[in-house]
Amino acid sequence: MPLGPSADLTPCTSPGRPVTRVALGVSYNGQAYSGWQSQLSGNTVQDKLEAALGRFATHPVSTLCAGRTDAGVHGLMQVVHFDTPLDRPAASWVRGTNTFLPSDIAVQWAQAVPDHFHARASAVARRYAYVLLQSPVRPSVDAGRVGWVFHPLDHDAMRQAADYLIGEHDFTSFRASACQAKTPVKTLQRIDIVRRGADTPHPELGWSPCYWRFEFEANAFLHHMIRNIMGCLITIGQGTQPPEWMAEVLAAQSRKVAAPTFSPDGLYFQGPVYDAAWGLPQRTAAYDWLP
Repeated sequence: MPLGPSADLTPCTSPGRPVTRVALGVSYNGQAYSGWQSQLSGNTVQDKLEAALGRFATHPVSTLCAGRTDAGVHGLMQVVHFDTPLDRPAASWVRGTNTFLPSDIAVQWAQAVPDHFHARASAVARRYAYVLLQSPVRPSVDAGRVGWVFHPLDHDAMRQAADYLIGEHDFTSFRASACQAKTPVKTLQRIDIVRRGADTPHPELGWSPCYWRFEFEANAFLHHMIRNIMGCLITIGQGTQPPEWMAEVLAAQSRKVAAPTFSPDGLYFQGPVYDAAWGLPQRTAAYDWLP
């Protein structure tokens, strides 16, 4: 989730060889990986993608992404760009790269872009969704794909609490200690909270098991920012704290006063938002039916 130091926007070039900048939309199930960013272990989404691209392109490929994701976090439309001397159709990049990718990572689309396009720097916003199962029984078929709470949540209380976060704020209270962002000040543009499921109460519980979907959109996010906000929203939704507590946490500018970091399992990077002039897809159909 955090955005690292600004990368070089200059396209790599080879003397005498024209270079094409290509953007890809990539989806992945993050359960098996140590996050997005390349590591010595090689067990990251970036490592797998660059290895597949290198095999298809027959030359080393280095990618830059729109926003890094943590271990266990999923991507619905991660956007990357890379430079290549090859001139291949967009569909060829999709099919060819996917041939060499594991089954839980897939390129959804490819498109040639101007050499001043940058997957991260050109994005004007980023979007995440968190899917949460409210049930007395832990997840099974969707284990690793949803967060879990076993107490009912109060929608109105969470909605009131979320409203305190909208706008430009110092989000230090929701920032991981390892965050590399230059500033904790971000603009949170939208938080949507929707309950999905039957309204029929469980005969023994008196409340209905259901799914909750939380959507977040901001100009950028800090490391663990959404998972820390989720921890606070759930604390408030369960009645442990009142909605006004969210404003107190925000104002404190201290990670110590907020709730514990919530599970990465239900967190999905929905993708960056770009100016329409780039002509890039705004979304993909990957896991489009999630609650």
